[in-house]
Amino acid sequence: MREFAVIGGGMGGCSIAALLHSQGHDVLLLEKEPTLGGCASTFKHDRNLYNAGATTLAGYHDGGIVRSLCNQIGVELDVIPTQKPITIIQEGKTCVRYCDLAMFIQEMERFYPHPKHAEFWNLVHAIGDAFYTMEGFWYSNQSTFDKLRSLFSYFPLLKKFWPYLHTNAHRFIHNFYGNLSESFIDFLDAQILIVTQATSKHINFFTAALALGYTFNETHYPIGGMGAVCERITSKMVDVRTSCEVKSIGRIGGIYHLNTSQGIIKARNLIMGTSHFESSKWFMDKEIVDYYNRYEKKNNYQSAFVLYMTLKTDRTFEHHTQIISKNTLAHTLSKSIFVSISDARDNQISPQGTYSVTASIHTDARWWITLEPAQYKKQKSDLESLLKKHICDTLSITEAEILKCFSATPKTFKKYIHRSQLGGNALTFKNLLPRLPSNDTPIKGLYQVGDTAYAAQGWPGVVMGVMNCARLIHG
Repeated sequence: MREFAVIGGGMGGCSIAALLHSQGHDVLLLEKEPTLGGCASTFKHDRNLYNAGATTLAGYHDGGIVRSLCNQIGVELDVIPTQKPITIIQEGKTCVRYCDLAMFIQEMERFYPHPKHAEFWNLVHAIGDAFYTMEGFWYSNQSTFDKLRSLFSYFPLLKKFWPYLHTNAHRFIHNFYGNLSESFIDFLDAQILIVTQATSKHINFFTAALALGYTFNETHYPIGGMGAVCERITSKMVDVRTSCEVKSIGRIGGIYHLNTSQGIIKARNLIMGTSHFESSKWFMDKEIVDYYNRYEKKNNYQSAFVLYMTLKTDRTFEHHTQIISKNTLAHTLSKSIFVSISDARDNQISPQGTYSVTASIHTDARWWITLEPAQYKKQKSDLESLLKKHICDTLSITEAEILKCFSATPKTFKKYIHRSQLGGNALTFKNLLPRLPSNDTPIKGLYQVGDTAYAAQGWPGVVMGVMNCARLIHG
C-alpha cells in the first residue's frame, strides 16, 4: 500500500512527487512513456533529440517559484541564463524582448515608435512585479466552505488590482495608446496567446499584463532539453516507474486500485498529473467520472501543431524566436510561430555543429482528430511544408542545412501523452476563479496538478499549483 501514487510524469507530476518525497512521504510516480516530461519531454527520433512541445523555463531566477521548488527538493538545474527571452520578427523588423525593462522600452521605441511606451510597459512590469511578490493566497475546491475560505485569501490581490481585473484588455490597450495599428495589436496578442491561450479581446488587462510581462522574469535554457529538467527534479526519488501505463483505476473502501502494465498498485491518495479533459476515462467510479465531466465545458480544444528539425550549420541562433505573419496560417488559430533552437554549447541534445529545432503554432484539436486518414496525411503535409518554408525564409536556413524534418499534430500528442488539448485552461473572463478546478477535489484522497488545474500556465503556473496542492494535502 502506497501513501501517494502520482500518475503522469509531466511538469506537475514530477514536481509534486519530488516535493512530497522530500517532505518524507511515501510516493510512487508512474509515467506511460519511457521518458519523463509529457508536454515538456525530450524524445529521440532517428538518433536525434527534440523537445516535444514546451521549450521555455521561467521561474528559476533568484526568488522565483521554480527555484524555490528546487531548493526545497535539494536539486540544482543545469541551465544557461537567457538575456534575450524572445526575439520577435514581424514584417521584416526585429525586436528583442529583453529582460531588462529599460532596454526593452528602447527596443519598442525603435520597433513601434510611440510616446506612451514607457508608461505602458512600466505599468505592465509593475503589475507583474507586485503579483509575484504577493504571498498568502490559496485555492481549494474540496467543499463550498473551503472554496469561500480560500477565495477570501485573494482579498489583498483584488484590492490592489481591481481596476485591471474587470477591464477588457483589448479596450484598455486601445484607450491607453489611442489609435493603434493592426500590426502592433498582432504583436501584443502573439505574446499574450502563448501564456493565456487567449487574445486581448477575451481577457482582462490584469491577465494580459502578467502575460506581457512574462519575459521580464529571467528565463533559462536547460542543457539536455526540457526533459532533463523533469529527470533532475525527480533524481532524488526512490520509486519512479517509466513505461508503466495505467489502464484503469478503481476505488474500493477509500483505497485507489491502479491496474497498470506492471500489475495492480494500491494507494491511499492519488494525484493526477493529467489533463482534466482526459482523466475521466481511467475511472470506473461514477462520482469521480461526474467530477471530471463537470469541467468538460471548459475544453476549448486548443492544441498545437509542432514542426521538428535538425540543422547542420556553422551559424548561431537565438534560443527563442517568434515569427508573426500578417494573416492567420492555414489550419491554425494563429499568425505566430514560436521557434526554439538548441544552444550551440548543448552537445547533449544535439551533437556539435548541429541544432535541434522545435517550432509550434496554435491549432484546434478537432480539425485533426476527426479527419479521414488520407485527408489527415495531406493536411499534415501541407502545414508542415508551409511552416518549414516560413521559418527557413525568415531565418535564412537553406535546404542543404536541414538534416531531418517531421511534425506532430494534436492526434500525435493524443497517442503519446494521452491528451490532444494542450496549454491548459484559457484564462478568459468566463474561465477565472472561482470557476477553475483546484488542486484538490471533493473526493477524498484525489488531487490534481498540471496546466488544467490552478494556476495553469507554464512552469511557474504549474509549480504554483504544485505548491498549492502540497498546502492542501497538509491542511
